[in-house]
Amino acid sequence: MKLSVIILNYNVRYFLELCLRSVEAAIADIDAEIIVIDNNSPDDSCDMVKELFPSVKLIENKDNSGFSKGNNIGVAQAKGEYLCILNPDTVVAEDTFSKLLNFTELKDNLGIVGCQLIDGKGKFLPESKRNIPTPKVSLRKVLGNTNDYYANHVSIEETAKVDILVGAFMWLKKDVYEAVGGFDEAYFMYGEDIDLSYKVIKAGYDNFYFGETTVVHFKGESTLKDSKYAKRFYGAMQIFYKKHFKQNLLFNAVVWVGIKMAHILRKNPVDVEIKSNQSYLYSVDFDPVLVEQLPKPTQIENTIQDIIKNNSLIVYDFKILIASIVIADMKQKSKQENIGFRFLLKNSKFILGSDSAINRGEVLHF
Repeated sequence: MKLSVIILNYNVRYFLELCLRSVEAAIADIDAEIIVIDNNSPDDSCDMVKELFPSVKLIENKDNSGFSKGNNIGVAQAKGEYLCILNPDTVVAEDTFSKLLNFTELKDNLGIVGCQLIDGKGKFLPESKRNIPTPKVSLRKVLGNTNDYYANHVSIEETAKVDILVGAFMWLKKDVYEAVGGFDEAYFMYGEDIDLSYKVIKAGYDNFYFGETTVVHFKGESTLKDSKYAKRFYGAMQIFYKKHFKQNLLFNAVVWVGIKMAHILRKNPVDVEIKSNQSYLYSVDFDPVLVEQLPKPTQIENTIQDIIKNNSLIVYDFKILIASIVIADMKQKSKQENIGFRFLLKNSKFILGSDSAINRGEVLHF
């Protein structure tokens, strides 16, 4: 088997459904499998997977064992030569995996490959490509200087070697994953992607940022950015520094001060509201109940329009659109102000999307 797509899920049933629909389309011509590991979600994620995606291999954990352990459990059962570690709050394009296969099959000494990630508003996510977060670099980031933290020397559309990729989307060979011991289970959540990226380059492999395909990562779905998040994130960075950097009193003091400052200066979640004065529904037909809930006036379109006014809510219907077209349109329209995007799945009675990287997205049933 060529590819195993590993998706660790916790309590994001509707975003998982959207993700799985996109992955199914992306593996249509690839010898591949999808493995979903559910970390004891309180919602009906597992029932949904069994009912709508019977070909997906579902692993139902009896507790929430964290990101690292959950993914390691999935990888242990994977049969693919390649792995794609994928968040459930993502949407991949139909050609994402085929493009990565074409790129990576020609590479020797391949480590991890990441791709261009955008959020639910179509904006590029800078964590798609990062440098090694040494204590000095991380302290500068806390103080507002991100030049050394993100790999800004590589342009968004470029493909080049970088050090650190993000756990929302990681592509690598299974034997490389196993050679470095997979995700370190000392990390419950956060930091494990930095750790794995760093272990891979320390082992002599080359990590790459691949800017020729784009994936939507809604963010904020599995875990809100609250006090628990802050505690886990900064605790993870302590684990990383103790593990990979030489210790001394000055070093420990700098790390401690940096983590404390980051905790103090962290931004609290704020509500993000799109002030939509109109809506555009791209659909071959429409449900009057849905239309009634959309901002007025509502315009029904059969094809994607090039010009959309500001203060609009855009609803993409996957009965007539494919993910690659939707993603490209999001990126283009995101240049305008106050634009929101929602997704309408085939044979589903809900739309969903996210206007914030730090809060849960919206699921609207109709």
